[in-house]
Amino acid sequence: MDRKLKIAVIFGGCSPEYPVSLESAHAVITNLDREKYELTLLGITKGGEWYRYCGDAAALEDDSWHEDHENCVPAHISPDRDIHGIVEFRANGVRTTRLDAAFPVLHGRFGEDGTVQGLCELAGIPVIGCGTLASALCMDKDRAHKLASLAGVEVPKSVSFSGMPAQAELDALAERLPCPVFVKPVRAGSSFGISKVTRPEDLRAALRGALRYDRELIVEEAIEGFEVGCAVIGNGKLITGRADEIEIQGELFDYVEKYNLISSKIHMPARVDAETERRIQETARRIYRALGCRCFARVDMFLTPTGRLVFNEVNTIPGFTSHSRFPNMMRGIGYDFPALLDALVGYGLEV
Repeated sequence: MDRKLKIAVIFGGCSPEYPVSLESAHAVITNLDREKYELTLLGITKGGEWYRYCGDAAALEDDSWHEDHENCVPAHISPDRDIHGIVEFRANGVRTTRLDAAFPVLHGRFGEDGTVQGLCELAGIPVIGCGTLASALCMDKDRAHKLASLAGVEVPKSVSFSGMPAQAELDALAERLPCPVFVKPVRAGSSFGISKVTRPEDLRAALRGALRYDRELIVEEAIEGFEVGCAVIGNGKLITGRADEIEIQGELFDYVEKYNLISSKIHMPARVDAETERRIQETARRIYRALGCRCFARVDMFLTPTGRLVFNEVNTIPGFTSHSRFPNMMRGIGYDFPALLDALVGYGLEV
């Protein structure tokens, strides 16, 4: 029998999305085939401390994993390509573990934005997921939109700022993009710092809120219609899952709604005709290629009442929780969760 592949599952991170990463990682860890894979659990605390965790994966569910000092060893990914893995700082000395691949299950900044991917690539460790450039571009709403537009995909009208704009810039913005508009941090996930503004006099407060998450801001026109998404997997030949649709009751599909679905609903498959779903899938593939994605991603768009598709964003590490959209879209074309994870590992190891 061939040896098991050694895969590091990286979870946690210095991001407001830390709790979701733990939930996603728990699902990945408990569904990867242990007959095929030997897992190394590499956890990052909210404060940025890295540990190799050797305890029960159930401790991720209540965030008690880092309190288990017997099973937490300070460790990090070494940039040394000869080591090709992690370095552990144990009481009896330094130990290294060679890895075949790393599977970052990190959401938001300092994990989904190319930082960890760059470290893995520097070390020569294959990444199960998008690479450094694609991860950074997809996290950047402004630059992702510019590239998608060059690929022939419609994007919202927008204006970006570095820091708080002067009053004259706000006045010019109100003329160029009349309310309602959405104010967003350029680089943040799960709707953190995003707000809908219906009156020009509320713009400054919304911008101030977005600045808590990034120094660059983007103001976008509000697109009439609803959000649809599509899972994409693969490198050369791409496979798309079924499209889904988000039905919201309020103004914004925010962090609480995304992970609790208090008043919102996710329809999978989307309540659209076959031709519209085909266009959603084709547009998702075009965006995926334009931004240099590989292995997997979820592409989100708006579908307007007239049938236009307008790009919203790409999630390069979408949620892997039991109610997450990405695995449900792929389940719609016959991939159960273990089979999906198998496919992703295979794509990650492709040269």
